[in-house]
Amino acid sequence: MKRVGAKNAPYFRIVVADGRSPRDGKFIEEIGTYQPMKKGDNVKVDLERANYWISKGAQPSDTVSSFLKKISKAAVPA
Repeated sequence: MKRVGAKNAPYFRIVVADGRSPRDGKFIEEIGTYQPMKKGDNVKVDLERANYWISKGAQPSDTVSSFLKKISKAAVPA
């Protein structure tokens, strides 16, 4: 997750990055966003691209994996 946004107003971009890159540094692809201050639907992730990168060996962080689990669970019944 790459942090952007103003002080006291966090906004995160969910990105695919090399593990050697710094947190807010160079990334390969942006696959979603997270707005922790927003109520309700505050996470948007391109599930297809996330699954593609995971199949290629990417390892999501704990936070991102919880987002993916929550989104995939909500997408299955619909």
